[in-house]
Amino acid sequence: MSGVDLGMPTFPDAARQAVRDAQLRHNLGRATSTIRNKRAAVVDELDDWEQLRASGAAIKAHTLSRLDTYLERFEAAVTAAGGTVHWARDAAEANRIVTELVRETGETEAVKVKSMATQEIGLNEALASAGISAWETDLAELIVQLDEDRPSHILVPAIHRNRSEIREIFRREMAGSGTPAPADLTDDPVQLAEAARHHLREKFLRANVAISGANFAVAETGSLVVVESEGNGRMCLTMPDNLISVVGIEKLVPSWRDLEVFLQLLPRSSTGERMNPYTSVLSGVTEGDGPSNFHVVLLDNGRSEALADEVGSQALRCIRCSACLNVCPVYERAGGHAYGSVYPGPIGAVLTPQLYGVESEDTASLPYASTLCGACYDVCPVAIEIPELLVHLRNRTTRERKGWFDRLTGTAMRGLGWVFGDSKRLGRAQRIASLGGRLFGRRGIGRLPWPMSRWTDARDAPAPAPESFRQWWERNRTGSGDER
Repeated sequence: MSGVDLGMPTFPDAARQAVRDAQLRHNLGRATSTIRNKRAAVVDELDDWEQLRASGAAIKAHTLSRLDTYLERFEAAVTAAGGTVHWARDAAEANRIVTELVRETGETEAVKVKSMATQEIGLNEALASAGISAWETDLAELIVQLDEDRPSHILVPAIHRNRSEIREIFRREMAGSGTPAPADLTDDPVQLAEAARHHLREKFLRANVAISGANFAVAETGSLVVVESEGNGRMCLTMPDNLISVVGIEKLVPSWRDLEVFLQLLPRSSTGERMNPYTSVLSGVTEGDGPSNFHVVLLDNGRSEALADEVGSQALRCIRCSACLNVCPVYERAGGHAYGSVYPGPIGAVLTPQLYGVESEDTASLPYASTLCGACYDVCPVAIEIPELLVHLRNRTTRERKGWFDRLTGTAMRGLGWVFGDSKRLGRAQRIASLGGRLFGRRGIGRLPWPMSRWTDARDAPAPAPESFRQWWERNRTGSGDER
């Protein structure tokens, strides 16, 4: 179980605030529609896309079913190649290991490759408390870090910002942590990228420690695979003398051959490209080529508990492509911050409660952050049944969190069962309800009083029909010979 305090509001409260931000909704709508269209175009080029999805799902399911074996095989391969493997049960242990490894080098700063795992455990904050500066080198992550903001998308962390906002962040914040932005900086994408490049270059050149995650870890060879679009990852993986990689235990694939499947699925599903511009593979230590000190921190942090859930373990197949976010109508309107977790969108709604537990109101609300439309499953490259998982976690939340409202709901359901269990009782209830229909007419009831307002906060309560079907039937058909 994670040791990181989410400190987030419940999804309904956060989403209610987010949907009022017109600029946020415009930014999200424009960005997600662009990525959706690019993905659709490159996926349609492949006649065997569904076969690739099935293969990806099968490889991941097989790996998870024998995860202990493949983890030991991976450790042996990394060790044989000159690297060192560390095991972290939770966020606190992972942060302690990484902090100690950086301190052993004598350095007080490190450059970072974009990594969901390090965000999950709050590594930057842990390093900062130890006097170590961790510089994000991915462009979008740099924007978020400079603005002291939080990522809102798995692939594009600054998707909630437009170009004008980014220009102002660069002008205001770059000078405080390195090379300042040009005084005449505009919101032209080329100029923004050039400003980021100059700002990061000095950090690349002086860094002696790099921290990364990994998209895949190959058990057969002990290799880490990092895919990216900017080249910053290649710089971090090859220039510093010390590399520390924090890798979730679910990132393993059995063999080098399995990458043939995933290196087709991932770029098309994430960036809408046929292949990633940069695919870096690190297999241990080679004298004169890349880092001379290589450490892998294998992170559990709730994953073993998720793996023990026969239904919930599907979520561990995720390859962090973000395709489900880009098609989700809830994410497009509420944005990633509403989920309060490093993992937003549909996959976050099923992964976060399993990593952090459903004991708190904030995580327990996430499985309800969905219309269950199924678009997320349709685009998932490893065929995770996200709608099924959402319903499963809703049931689990109800079982494990028996508060007063749940007891009230149970009492109400038993009362309804008693009414529906007898036709005479049901008939009397319908006649009483029809009085409400005649009272409210077509206006409907609207918002119900507390505690039923929890239901009508998100939907209108229609007025009962002035006449039930049973009453209509008795009035129009009884005695006509149609009582079949």
